[in-house]
Amino acid sequence: MQTILGANGQIGEELARELKRNFTADIRIVSRHAKKVNDTDSLFPADLSIKDNAIRAVAGSEIAYFTLGLPMSSDLWEEQFPRITGNVIEACKINKTRLVFFDNTYMYPQDGRPLTEQTPFEPVGRKGRVRQEMANMLLKEINAGTIEAVICRAPEFYGPGKTQSITNTLIFDNIKKHKKLKVPLRDDKLRSLIWTPDASRATALIGNTPGAYQQTWHLPVDNNRLTYRQFITLASSVYNTELKYSVIPKILFKTGALFNSRVKELQELLPRYEYDNIFDDSKFRKRFPDFQITTYREGVTLISNE
Repeated sequence: MQTILGANGQIGEELARELKRNFTADIRIVSRHAKKVNDTDSLFPADLSIKDNAIRAVAGSEIAYFTLGLPMSSDLWEEQFPRITGNVIEACKINKTRLVFFDNTYMYPQDGRPLTEQTPFEPVGRKGRVRQEMANMLLKEINAGTIEAVICRAPEFYGPGKTQSITNTLIFDNIKKHKKLKVPLRDDKLRSLIWTPDASRATALIGNTPGAYQQTWHLPVDNNRLTYRQFITLASSVYNTELKYSVIPKILFKTGALFNSRVKELQELLPRYEYDNIFDDSKFRKRFPDFQITTYREGVTLISNE
């Protein structure tokens, strides 16, 4: 059996579909309000901040995937994420379950340096420090040989369905609402965006590749990197209309943070939009050369058809 912890977000749902499609029909869905993705899924409602729940949720699993997300609140992240991560690690150790840890890039430096699996952690802000703590908790166990685990790391999402990201919010949600698009800080810096179904497919592949464990993998992106200006030009071509946009300067984000808690929570993520964002996935491409990566044009076309 393979278990998805935090299975009802976009990554977890796509992961459940991919596991059923190519690896196993014996899938357990774990979340506070667990819902089936496939007809054959089994459900296990659980609050993973309680250790006994985590142990029971993982019991009997060959592989557990950590795809759990929390609302964008630094207070909540600091309170919940390290505890949940510790519980899941202990649960996997007790049950001798392999752990696939889905991660983001918040702990990386937010400047123009290309990001590889060897890039040192230099978090900016509270959420970045939490993600660093979570990753280091697992890396400590991996290095000590007390757990068989792997870290799958993804840059900013774009994609269909429930996909949540700054790009989806400011560009694709506004296209759907027939509103002017918005770009954070700069429209002339290269972006690395991952198509959410690709992130889930790659995570399933790594999780079911025994030799991939005890290390970190950058998940695959379209390496035809685009600036937001080029990305919106591409989207205009796909939607067959000239999409207008404006660049939001930093001062407006700072002003907005005074009145809007969500904008306030985004402040620490903004520095990355001032620089080229080069996410190096060459390790994955070399190991899995047959993996089909969704191009930006293909991805935008699929979103336009929703």
